[in-house]
Amino acid sequence: MVSNMETTKVDMWFDPACPWAWLTSRWLHEVAAVRPIDLEFHVMSLAVLNEGRDLSPDYQALMDRAWAPVRVALAVGEEYGPEKLSDFYTALGTEIHPRGNRDFAQAVAAALAAVNLPAELLERGNTGDADDRLRASHERGMQPVGLDVGTPTVHVNGVAFFGPVISKVPRGEEAGKLFDGVRTVAEYPYFFELKRTRTEGPTFD
Repeated sequence: MVSNMETTKVDMWFDPACPWAWLTSRWLHEVAAVRPIDLEFHVMSLAVLNEGRDLSPDYQALMDRAWAPVRVALAVGEEYGPEKLSDFYTALGTEIHPRGNRDFAQAVAAALAAVNLPAELLERGNTGDADDRLRASHERGMQPVGLDVGTPTVHVNGVAFFGPVISKVPRGEEAGKLFDGVRTVAEYPYFFELKRTRTEGPTFD
C-alpha cells in the first residue's frame, strides 16, 4: 500500500548494458508500489562515460557494442515518451540480464516486439545521428553527481546520487524502507558519500 507521504520526484539514468542499473531500476519499480513517487527513466551511456579511458580489451569491446541499445532507447523515449521508454527498458533489461542474452541486436529486437514498437527502430542503433542528444541526456544525469562515477545514477527531488548499488532487489516494504533512507540523506544538504566494498555480484530473480 502506498503511504500518505508527499510525492517524491525520482529520475534514474540507465545504460541497458549495466546489470547494477538494472537491479536499481527494478527496486524503484518496487518502491513505486509502496511509496508515492513520480518515477521517470532517462538514458546515459557507459560508452560516453568511458571515452578516453584505458580499458581492458574485453571491456572496450563491450563499450563498442553498448552504443546500439542506448541509441534505440533514446529514440523510444524521444518518439514515444517516458512511459514507453520504461516499458522498453523493462523488456530489454529482462532479455540482457535475467535471460542472459548478450547478443544486443537480438535483445533489442525482442524488446521492441514485446512492447509493440516498430522493428525498424533497431536500425537507430547503427547510426550516430542522434548522438548529440544522447550526450546531452547523459550530461543531464551525470553532471550533477560528478563524472567520476557511473550508473546507476538517481536524482531524488533533484538531488543526484550514484547508487544505491544493490546486488539483489528488495521487495515490498523492504524496498520502501531502503527508499526512505535514500530520501532522508537526499534531504540533508551536507551529505555526500556512504560506501562499502562490494563483495558479491548481481543476482537476478
